Amino acid sequence: MKERVVFDVSKLPLHGMGTASLTWWGTCAFMLIEGSGFGLAIAVYFYLMSIAKTWPTDAPAPGIWPGTLLTVLLLASVVPNVILSRLAHRQDLKRVRIGLIVMSVLGTLPLILRFFEFQVLGVRWDDNAYGSIIWVMLGLHTTHILTDLVDTLVLTCLMFSRHADNPRRYGDVQDNALYWNFVVIAWIPLYLCIYWVPRL
Repeated sequence: MKERVVFDVSKLPLHGMGTASLTWWGTCAFMLIEGSGFGLAIAVYFYLMSIAKTWPTDAPAPGIWPGTLLTVLLLASVVPNVILSRLAHRQDLKRVRIGLIVMSVLGTLPLILRFFEFQVLGVRWDDNAYGSIIWVMLGLHTTHILTDLVDTLVLTCLMFSRHADNPRRYGDVQDNALYWNFVVIAWIPLYLCIYWVPRL
């Protein structure tokens, strides 16, 4: 009879943070899939541009200010987002609550600016191929902002509940902060395609 080796895992923590968390790996996989979607949209954009006689097709270049203001706001939001992630790592409940409120506001403001972005595109989604692809690009990114905002609002509510002071919740806050950084980074190539390529 072979001797079996048994490990006592009863003293291991119930939840890890960062790379020790399955949720972190799931978030990374989610970002990889969504990043591929953004990459495909950009590839379609340049393909359509390569076969069009003029670009943008029978449309003016989009008004640049709403998109530029949104870009500045998104880049500025990275600072409090990184601070929030570090506070969650330290499990500082009081400051995490404040950080989540700040990020909830910073997640809402881009949606307001995005409304104005759609107004200055200068083309409808069904006018031509150019209109279709830039509406798709803006729509995809809007969905990502909205997704993260909903997640942030749910976490904010949880952190003000009796379930707050829990290592798992702090890990969730860190994962949400990681996803917001992805939302910001993913916007940069989209912004350049939509607002600057037509001006070249």
